Amino acid sequence: MGEPRIRRMFDAVREQKRPGLIVFVTAGFPDIEATLELVPALVAAGADAVELGVPFSDPLAEGPVIQESSFLALQNGTSLEDCLTAAETVREKIPDTPLILMGYYNPIHTYGLAPFTQRCQEAGVDGLIAVDLPGFEAAPLLAECRSHDISMIPLLAPTSTDESIKGACAEGSGFVYCISVTGVTGAREQVSGRSFELLDRVRAHTDLPLAVGFGISNRTHVEEVGETAEAAVVGSALVRVMLDSPREQLVERASRFVAELAGVSLPS
Repeated sequence: MGEPRIRRMFDAVREQKRPGLIVFVTAGFPDIEATLELVPALVAAGADAVELGVPFSDPLAEGPVIQESSFLALQNGTSLEDCLTAAETVREKIPDTPLILMGYYNPIHTYGLAPFTQRCQEAGVDGLIAVDLPGFEAAPLLAECRSHDISMIPLLAPTSTDESIKGACAEGSGFVYCISVTGVTGAREQVSGRSFELLDRVRAHTDLPLAVGFGISNRTHVEEVGETAEAAVVGSALVRVMLDSPREQLVERASRFVAELAGVSLPS
C-alpha cells in the first residue's frame, strides 16, 4: 500500500519536529548494482524516502547533471523494467521507506498503464511522479494508480495556475512536489523565494504534505524549506557527488553527503 508508507513517513518526521529528506537517484547510474547498494545505504544515512529516476532519452525538465546520469544509465541499457526490478530488490532491505518512481510518460505509456501499475504494486513502489504528464491528460494513469494503491504525486511549479493547482491537489495523493524554480533541475546557491509563494498557494487547496525540490543542495536549504514545507527533495546535488566519485567510493561518499543533508553523523 503506497499511501500508508508515505503517510507514516510524514507522520514520523512531524512527530520528530524536523523536515523530511527525500533523495533522488537515477536508476542504473553508474550501474544497476550501484543502485541496489546505494538506496539502502542512503536510507541508513538519513533519507526518509527515495525517488528512483527512470532514465529517459529526452529529459526536458532536467539540468545537465541529471541529464548526464540519465544518459549514462541508458548507455548501460537500463530500462523501465530494470527500474521496477531494482525497486523490488531494494524493497526487501528497506521495508518501511517510501519508494517513488519519477520519470517521463512515454516509457509508462509504452509499457502499458495497467501492466505498469500492477508491476509497481508487485515491486513495492509507493508513488509515481510523471514529470511531463499534464493534469488534463492524467485521468487514465490516475485511475490505474488508484486501483493498484499507487500514490499519484502532483508536480507543481511557480507557473502553475490556481486552477491547475486545485485540480492536481484534488486528484493527487501521498504528497505534493513543489518545484522551487521555473526551469530545469540543478543545485543552486539559495532556495528561491518563489517556492515559498507557491507553498502558500498550494496549501490553500490541500492538507497533503508539501515537499520542495529543484535547487536544494545543503543542510541549510533543508532546514529553510522545513520551516514552511514538510520535506525537502535533493537530486542534482547528490547526483553530482556520485558523478564526481570513483566507483569504489561512490556509496560511501553519497551516504556521507546524505548524512550531512539530514544533519546526522555517520561513524568515521
